[in-house]
Amino acid sequence: MSNKILVAYFSAEGTTAVKAKEIAAATGGDLYEIEPVERYTAKDLDWRDKKSRSTLEMTDPSSRPPVKNDVDISGYDKIFIGFPVWWYVEPRIVDTFLEAHDFKGKTIIPFATSGGSDIAGAEKSLKAHCPDAAFLPGKLVNSGAAEWAKKIVNG
Repeated sequence: MSNKILVAYFSAEGTTAVKAKEIAAATGGDLYEIEPVERYTAKDLDWRDKKSRSTLEMTDPSSRPPVKNDVDISGYDKIFIGFPVWWYVEPRIVDTFLEAHDFKGKTIIPFATSGGSDIAGAEKSLKAHCPDAAFLPGKLVNSGAAEWAKKIVNG
């Protein structure tokens, strides 16, 4: 294998984007944003509002918000997948991305940002969406993203 790296991420407010860019720079990986067709507004992200877009998506396990663009993952061996933790798992748009690709023979490395939740629920969910992929342990990367990513890719 060529050990080619993709850093795919969803970032609603820019926090995860910063960490994804750090990981791509540290690993030499290509960067890909899982971009929604319709950007999330502050009102959409108000988790206290039971009718906000993010709340409606996250309370519906079958919700699959459309992705604006796509990426060919066939040439990549290791794929970092980053996102903010929403309701203890990855946002549904990440599920849209996962279900659109074949991860057989790929190694997935999850990373997340969060103000209070850990990544364990998301790791379990990602594994359910990608049963044919190998997984390396994920990490909350509120700090230390570059150092962690270097260790992951260098063994």
